[in-house]
Amino acid sequence: MSHPNQKKRYLWPYSLATRTALLLIFGMGLIEACGLLINTLDRLDFNRLTQEQEAINRATAIYRDISEMDSKDRVDEINDLDPIHGFTIFLSNQPNLHGINPPSPKLEQTVSHLLTTILFPPELRPIKIIAASDPSTHKNAIAFQLPDDKQWLNILYELTTPNPFKSATFPISFFVMATATSFLTLWGVRRLIAPVSTLAAAAERLGQDVNAPPLIESGPKEIAQSARAFNDMARRINRFVNDRTQLLLAIGHDLRTPITRLKLRSEFIIDPHLQKKFISDLDELEKMIDATLAFGRDNTNHEPIINLDLTSLLQTLIHELQETHPDKCDQIELCHPLPDITLKARPISLKRAIQNLMSNALNYGGNVSVTLTLKPPFLSLHAQKNKHVFIMIEDNGPGLESKDLEYVFEPFVRMESSRNRSTGGTGLGLSIARNIIRGQGGDITLHNRDPHGLYAVIMLIK
Repeated sequence: MSHPNQKKRYLWPYSLATRTALLLIFGMGLIEACGLLINTLDRLDFNRLTQEQEAINRATAIYRDISEMDSKDRVDEINDLDPIHGFTIFLSNQPNLHGINPPSPKLEQTVSHLLTTILFPPELRPIKIIAASDPSTHKNAIAFQLPDDKQWLNILYELTTPNPFKSATFPISFFVMATATSFLTLWGVRRLIAPVSTLAAAAERLGQDVNAPPLIESGPKEIAQSARAFNDMARRINRFVNDRTQLLLAIGHDLRTPITRLKLRSEFIIDPHLQKKFISDLDELEKMIDATLAFGRDNTNHEPIINLDLTSLLQTLIHELQETHPDKCDQIELCHPLPDITLKARPISLKRAIQNLMSNALNYGGNVSVTLTLKPPFLSLHAQKNKHVFIMIEDNGPGLESKDLEYVFEPFVRMESSRNRSTGGTGLGLSIARNIIRGQGGDITLHNRDPHGLYAVIMLIK
């Protein structure tokens, strides 16, 4: 059963750079939205005041034009006025505000002040002004009492709600700000996260080669400290591996002399049966020492990494195995179709590791089937798409106990049910193979087949 938060994790990016960029872009976008909102509110308020003032100016201008006309010509003048959007103008004997409420003393004061400011002559100034404003509908009304015939000039108008989104500059400014912020954020995050990627790449190189070149200890203080700590760790690992390998090689080399002496002295054993057993044990001990020295040499392998045609290598190994086992050609198979895959590897070491696994499958399982694929055989494998390749080596043997699938990779471990002394095995073959593959950044795992059999999965980096 999947965890309830598992689906949410799929939506959240795994990359640190992507996470940081998203957080910064979201934060900057929120700040921009708040800034634009404040600017919009100010602009709405400014547009509202401007629209109100323009409407009052227009109403005052209309009053001036009508008041200057003779009484008998005023109706015709109103009818001849160019229609003004949102304005209704008419004369009446009483102020007619068309039910617009409530009264607006502020609007009355503004109109009176404007009439005084523009120096209306007293004879043209209205006797009385009544104004009303309805904020919910944005409807306004002003009634001017004409000074000469006691009639009222009624002007009704409706203010439109300002919409800043209709402005061409609003979306352009938002797009420019968002684009500039995104590009600057991505550029800044990339510069900041680049040292982390460099550190990860250096760690991957160290996993493939303990003699990989050190990191450059420069940059910001924290990055330089991390690079120095990484280089110190790499040197300690290198020193530990070399010391252990040199000790192993020295012990293996020094054991050759006493083994040779024991073989010479075994010639003086009178009992032929005892002599044969004694020499057999010495031969086995010598093979174990040879395997130990080979294991040590693999740890100190300085073979260069080159571009290797993995497809051709597997075809060559299959042909060589068929030549050395002509009686089992039908049990040696390379599955098709074969993808054309080229990767960076140490060819001799990789060939030895794959050859070891193929020989084990043929000797202990009775057959070997090799498959090269780009798809991971198990979802549990931590493989990246288009970065890893897989080699599956299968047999129809008895398989292993589940608890032994990892244990057999330990040095000098032999499963006695199938790997006994008569086979000549020393228990180092799988250890050497895994050491080689891991030294090139990959890994080997063993799995039981259903209903019986065993197969090894080799994961390599392209």
